[in-house]
Amino acid sequence: VQLQASGGGLVQAGGSLRLSCVASGSRFSINDMGWYRRTPGKNRELVASVAADANTQYADSVKGRFTISRDNAKNTVYLQMNGLKPEDTAVYYCNADGTDYSRIYFPKFTSWGQGTQVTVSS
Repeated sequence: VQLQASGGGLVQAGGSLRLSCVASGSRFSINDMGWYRRTPGKNRELVASVAADANTQYADSVKGRFTISRDNAKNTVYLQMNGLKPEDTAVYYCNADGTDYSRIYFPKFTSWGQGTQVTVSS
């Protein structure tokens, strides 16, 4: 299962961006989907996640500003980012785990998107 992320860019502090990530493959189902970010010198951190039952989790640093959602019919997860701050500057990666029914062995998968740069200027 492959993930394709899009929507990053350059924005001024206080602005908004929406990231999208679509999963593709032959036959699969997805459990959790999420967004992570990495800045130079830091480990990758979880930004937000959404489970198959729509339960969401957020990093404390983005609560009240970011909203994660998913469209199961389109196998897509979104991250609406409002009130962006310079410290949100990072490469953002989408993530999904689930079951790939095209695999005979080891059908469980975890996939990562290619990363999309978000830069917030002060």
